[in-house]
Amino acid sequence: MNIHKKRLTRLLYIVIGLIFILVMICIWGVNKDKGTEIEYTEFAKYLENNQIEEAVIDGDKVYFILKKDIDTQYVTDNPDYDRFKEQMLLHGVAVTESNGVDIFYIVMDIVFDIIFVAILGGAVIFLVFKLGRQFKVIRHVDASFDDIAGMDKLKADMKQLVELLKSPENYKNQGIRQPKGVLLVGPPGNGKTLFARALAGEAGMNFIATKATDFQSMYMSIGPSKIKALFKKARKSRPCIIFIDEFDGIGEARNYAGQAIDKENNRMITALLNELDGFEQNESGILVIGATNNITNLDAALIRSGRFDRKYKIDNPDILTINQLINMYLGNRKLADTIPKEKLAAFMKGRSCAQIETIINEALMAADRRNSDTINEADVNAALKIINMQ
Repeated sequence: MNIHKKRLTRLLYIVIGLIFILVMICIWGVNKDKGTEIEYTEFAKYLENNQIEEAVIDGDKVYFILKKDIDTQYVTDNPDYDRFKEQMLLHGVAVTESNGVDIFYIVMDIVFDIIFVAILGGAVIFLVFKLGRQFKVIRHVDASFDDIAGMDKLKADMKQLVELLKSPENYKNQGIRQPKGVLLVGPPGNGKTLFARALAGEAGMNFIATKATDFQSMYMSIGPSKIKALFKKARKSRPCIIFIDEFDGIGEARNYAGQAIDKENNRMITALLNELDGFEQNESGILVIGATNNITNLDAALIRSGRFDRKYKIDNPDILTINQLINMYLGNRKLADTIPKEKLAAFMKGRSCAQIETIINEALMAADRRNSDTINEADVNAALKIINMQ
């Protein structure tokens, strides 16, 4: 990685140096001495006295040398009248006419065109390189269903999916295909990301975690390009799970109102559909998991059967799960007699896993401020006030 960065830095310095040299050459060419400027009246005297050896008519200027001083070039304004060239020829001047194009400027135009194409091409290559490197592949995911408190029914349902992901060929021989997509639906803070990671860990698959904002850009068509880059990386990393959090951010129902943001959203959905429909039998090692708070916002064509075959509801924890979470987050800390575990669990009912963790953490901090190892009801009430203000 460091070697790669050093090479890129060295290449950047070289490009900057070449551009600097070309700019200096251009400045020199623009300001180079093209002759000693004289008034046309003086030129007319030289011409009348037959003192001019040769002249070049170039646009609105006339460049000439004198017979007595052939090493010095002079320049004056072109009077541009009909018999001007003929008059000089009659005075024995060797006259040539330029087409008005300086070879220097032709060369510089070509050079700058090359620089422009190189910079544009480099930008495109950099963008493609950046798109490919944006998504990090996590190998050997260190998560399992044991890390998830409660929700035993959901874990049992997912274990069958784990077996299918681990041995797709065995199921294929039975005529069972691997699902292309799984949708996790439910309020935030209940471990949808952890479920996806645990599934990858249990199945021994690589894991790419993304969120909807990763695909958003101020430039049009970048979002669909990022989706293609994501699936390309997943194919190279098979077996692999793609996790897309806030899935409704890129899978929202298509709107044909004609606004730019709607068109970009439609392009991203089309890119997703193309990738999902493009899965062949030999690409069974890829699973897409989408997490959303509201399934009704999603495009119906995107989440239909055959694309997202399985949909799991991950709701706020039940009382059994709440008790397991309390044990997990309390650790070796104790509760005061005034607030038994059953009472604390009742306070937690209807809250998300993340909120339960925060309440217990705030209660622990309140107990620490009292230099106590025991959490009392006042500590819990203080923590609830903080949560209710959020």
